[in-house]
Amino acid sequence: MNWRIKQVDRLVAYTTLSAVFATWLLLVGVDAARAFVNEAVDIGKGNYGIGSVLLQTLLTVPRRAYEWFGNSALIGSLLGMGTLAGSGELTALRAAGLSKLRICMSAALSLAAVTFLVAAMGELVAPAAEQQAQSLALQAKSNNIAIGRRSGGIWARDGDTFINAKQGTTRQVEGLREVRLADVRVFEFTPKGQLLSIAIAETAVHSAGSWTMEKVRKTEFAEAQAKSSTEATTHWKSGLDPRMLALSIVQPAYLSVSDLRKNIRYLKRNHQDASGFEMAYWDRLFWPFNVLVLVVCALPFAFGALRSGGMGKRIFIGMVLAIAWNFLQRSLVNVGAVYGLNLALSTVLPALLMMAAAFWYFRRTS
Repeated sequence: MNWRIKQVDRLVAYTTLSAVFATWLLLVGVDAARAFVNEAVDIGKGNYGIGSVLLQTLLTVPRRAYEWFGNSALIGSLLGMGTLAGSGELTALRAAGLSKLRICMSAALSLAAVTFLVAAMGELVAPAAEQQAQSLALQAKSNNIAIGRRSGGIWARDGDTFINAKQGTTRQVEGLREVRLADVRVFEFTPKGQLLSIAIAETAVHSAGSWTMEKVRKTEFAEAQAKSSTEATTHWKSGLDPRMLALSIVQPAYLSVSDLRKNIRYLKRNHQDASGFEMAYWDRLFWPFNVLVLVVCALPFAFGALRSGGMGKRIFIGMVLAIAWNFLQRSLVNVGAVYGLNLALSTVLPALLMMAAAFWYFRRTS
């Protein structure tokens, strides 16, 4: 088969990419507008004004663009190919001797370059912008508590007390949100800036309205001496708002591959559950492959189901395929996490099954 780029490939690529970019712009715009409205509810908290809301929303756009590109590529490619089918151009291409595989690959290859550029944006730009957006919102909303995230983990200020935690996770326990910090250091100062004490704890957990520190080693400083003590557990009297702290904990899905790898190594080294970070890690690595496979496997609908019917039908088919794909992938990944299966295989297995189905289809119709 001659794969040299021809005028028909440019036609298919232009039509497909035009529809994909239009769909992408629409979905990201709607999502950003919804986020802006949700954030606007907090206007008036601390120094959080309309300008801060707008800037915070704009900083989340790269992450939203990354998240929505897969669905946009699927729906947009179906719209583009459906346009060719509805105008009869797809039939003309088939009559000219182009196989279904060749036409589908023309569309998929045009998306490949854009997909890898979006993947690079999701790795290099989106995580940093997302963390900056969270930091901006938290600093504006908080009055007595300053929360930020740096390379040294999570930093928080509660009056004259500074808290540093290398890791932080949140989860729902019996309907309540539990915040768990790992490798915690609490520095207590006097109003004049003199260090009073340092407490180092393996974990600090906020549950049922109070903080509990576990495996604590505390050193108190006096004018001429330092006193050290250890406790298995101790209650931590702090005004640190767990709701605000939970917002400062970046979700694994928003981290870069390198940050995910560092978190996985840290958690495993400390014998903690790293499955959430591993799921996000493999999902990020296989994301370009999954997007392209899904598009290739959906394009055969253009030769049948999309020949008749308008834009609504094509959008509906795209949404059904996207929902089915997400459900299948999430189900297999969650099953793999629960039963201790290889998460890399669980993540890529849906794409491999779709590839097998597409290979069977193109071979049967060739």
